[in-house]
Amino acid sequence: MSNDIIVYGLMAVAALFLIVIIAYVILMKRMNHSDVKQAMALKAGVETKSFSADIIYQKLYMFYIKIPGIKRYLIKLRRRLEIINIEDEYLTRRQSAKVLTNALLIIVPLTILIIAFTKQNTLLMAILLIFEIFMIETLIDGMVDKMDNKLLKQQIDFFSEIRHAYHESNMVEEAIYQTSQNDELEISRQAEKIYEILISDDPEAELEKYYDIAPNSYLKEFAGISYLTREFGDRKDQNGASLYLKNLNNITQEMQIEILKRDKLDYVFQSLSVISAVPILFIEPVKNWAVSQFSFTSQFYDGKGGLIVQTLILILTFVCYTLIRKVKDNSTTNANMKNTENPWQAKLYKNKLFKKIVDLVMPKQGTKDHRKITNLLKDAASKSKIEWLYVNRIVLAVVTCFVSIFMFYQLHRISIQYIYEQPSTDYNILGQMSTADEKKAMKTTEKHNYFLNKFKGKTDTTKKQIENAMRHSSYYETATDDEITTDAETIYTKLQVVNGEYFQWFEMLLSLVFAFLGYMAPIWILMFQIKMRQLEMEDEVMQFQTIILMLMKIERVNVEIILEWLERYANIFKEPITKCVNNYEAGAWEALEELKNDVSYTQFIRIIESLQAAVEKIPIKDAFDELDTERAYYQEKRKESNERLIAKKGRIGKIIGFAPMVCLFVGYLIVPLVVIGMLSMTSAFSTMSSSM
Repeated sequence: MSNDIIVYGLMAVAALFLIVIIAYVILMKRMNHSDVKQAMALKAGVETKSFSADIIYQKLYMFYIKIPGIKRYLIKLRRRLEIINIEDEYLTRRQSAKVLTNALLIIVPLTILIIAFTKQNTLLMAILLIFEIFMIETLIDGMVDKMDNKLLKQQIDFFSEIRHAYHESNMVEEAIYQTSQNDELEISRQAEKIYEILISDDPEAELEKYYDIAPNSYLKEFAGISYLTREFGDRKDQNGASLYLKNLNNITQEMQIEILKRDKLDYVFQSLSVISAVPILFIEPVKNWAVSQFSFTSQFYDGKGGLIVQTLILILTFVCYTLIRKVKDNSTTNANMKNTENPWQAKLYKNKLFKKIVDLVMPKQGTKDHRKITNLLKDAASKSKIEWLYVNRIVLAVVTCFVSIFMFYQLHRISIQYIYEQPSTDYNILGQMSTADEKKAMKTTEKHNYFLNKFKGKTDTTKKQIENAMRHSSYYETATDDEITTDAETIYTKLQVVNGEYFQWFEMLLSLVFAFLGYMAPIWILMFQIKMRQLEMEDEVMQFQTIILMLMKIERVNVEIILEWLERYANIFKEPITKCVNNYEAGAWEALEELKNDVSYTQFIRIIESLQAAVEKIPIKDAFDELDTERAYYQEKRKESNERLIAKKGRIGKIIGFAPMVCLFVGYLIVPLVVIGMLSMTSAFSTMSSSM
């Protein structure tokens, strides 16, 4: 095994070296290509060397965009980066190529390792290579999230500079312009965009457009507060401090809390995704070690039981890997990207035949089931349409059914193959057979295979018929009656297994059951997402409190404006708030009362009741005066809430992340060793007792 790994490693190194040489030659030939000139023109005025990293990444971008499989990931990646790099095509292309290249540098060696370790198991190799497709997306998401976190940290310093600039000029747009001159920072591009919005002819309309593409909610808050301050003027609080600067301070505190939360989540989950996926790489090494040390276990690992446990580990690994991503998910740009995406589900739904099937299965609009599924998607904050959801369900059900049928056929084939290929002899409990013993055992297997082929398919064959055939064959010319009787018993037992391995009706039924489980899986994933979102309700309500705290002292701000702001930043409560905003003109109190009935979270209901009081009875600043007076308390409560959230997510993540590893060592190694070892010892003692 070690020699094979060395050979495969050397071959892999040679192949990678050859790929590098070919890539270098191609880059040399294409240096004057029109695509390269176009990429260089996007960064006019910037001097770079002919073989700088920037130019290499631009050429790689042009290369990746032409490869069908990689093109999908590249386009999906650049849609997320476009949000961070506003109107900077050169930087978007460079970062897209860089992230994708880094992902490929991880995936390619991993692919080589998978092929090296699973070359004797084609089925396992195929499943692992398919699993890599999901890993690519995870790696890409993780790299983009790092850029998003980098932008968030830059905003802390940016807001600090804004404060100094505003003290000098007392003009919002001038302060933003002065602090946006550093072209090397990603935040500078956002600041330039906000500055252009503030000085535009219709800043309110431009601001609404920016809300749709802003990388995070804190930049939305900053842009909105800057617009309101420029439009209505700045005010002084009771201590004489600028209200605009105080709001900037509130946003900064929110960002600091969010950064700490993300850092802690990254620390807790940094290795869980890897831990949940690693067991699939150890399936073959564990099997090879167990068989080499305890030869009697080959009947499990090379038979049905081994394949069944392997399949269960692979399924469990895939499920746990997906759930780990759902638990940790803190991406902000991903939600915006999904709105512009044209997924394969939409393309498949355009097919007339498939559309008829989906429409037949999907509940009709206006029915109770349709409303239930629609609400499920909304509660889970899923950007998928109900049509796409049912495309997923149908495709997954069909694929699961066919894969299950294939797996049952594979199990029957492996059982028959084991009978025909395994040495026919008694195994020792420890160690392996010697070369001489193995050759002798294989000769016995060849003799048995002759009679198996002769009687294969004849289900009414008896031991007597096998003995008669053996006596008239050249294999047993000199054999004694006892040897013939013993071998006939063994051949008859093998024949029963071979003749009994065929696809049966209950296996078709099981395939349909598995298909149903596949059909329900997308719904269960949505339910899991809802459970995870419910953990963050308190965090979102506290964000609402910060928004209200910033708005309540600004002149001309009313309840309707506050609701519009809450709708803009809402995630969990977005649907009921949107409904309230739409119904507000028909009756403010009634709309808020309906909103109160639509939600069940106590802290949010208190905010709604304060909004109701501000509609008719008292000013907004009086309705929410406790937010200002108890600001420190709410900040500490927010931190403590985040600690509990992270701890709870961490516990859930560890249970999910370590499940495949536990299943591998317990279900695939320890249990087979103990059970088969006990059975072998029992059989050995029975044989010894009968011989005595």
